[in-house]
Amino acid sequence: MTIASAARRHPVVLGDLLPGSLARDAALVAGAAAFVGLAAQIAVPLPGTPVPVTGQTFAVLLAGAALGWGRATLGMALYLFAGIAGVPWFTDGESGAGLHTLGYVIGFVIAAAVVGRLAELGGDRTPARTAGTMLLGTAIMYAAGVPYLMASLGVGPGKAVDLGLTPFLAGDALKVLLAAGLLPTAWKLAGTGRGRSA
Repeated sequence: MTIASAARRHPVVLGDLLPGSLARDAALVAGAAAFVGLAAQIAVPLPGTPVPVTGQTFAVLLAGAALGWGRATLGMALYLFAGIAGVPWFTDGESGAGLHTLGYVIGFVIAAAVVGRLAELGGDRTPARTAGTMLLGTAIMYAAGVPYLMASLGVGPGKAVDLGLTPFLAGDALKVLLAAGLLPTAWKLAGTGRGRSA
């Protein structure tokens, strides 16, 4: 049995359900970066903080779970470095290395890798496991974003938490719940959800 046929019979992540190999993987990596870039344009500014509410974090979590650690990491690295180089797909069409919120984007790369690896181990097959996986990914994004925000704005830790974490907790809880329903349902629809859920 070839590796490709084994992947078709026993997909590790949702991205493995698509046919192809190298071309598929390249398209998934580029698509993940573009998906996060598109989600970044769905932005709602909040008064008193330079950090808006966006769809980015949800897109990062979904990309990580759907693509696995390797492809998701490459996709988020592409998003980060292309945005720094000038592609206008950070929030509100911004780009460059001078953004106060760049730490969150750096966190996207790490979070996608961790979420992707946990998904490969079955962390997206049940609602409870998916919620735990998404919570960890969200925490990683904050762990990178809040200290970067603190340093770039020159504020203390408490103020950075007030600006870059507290206003977003309710929305992030909703994203986690949505993912906890969406990903296991996708596996059930694919008919392969039981393979790694034990």
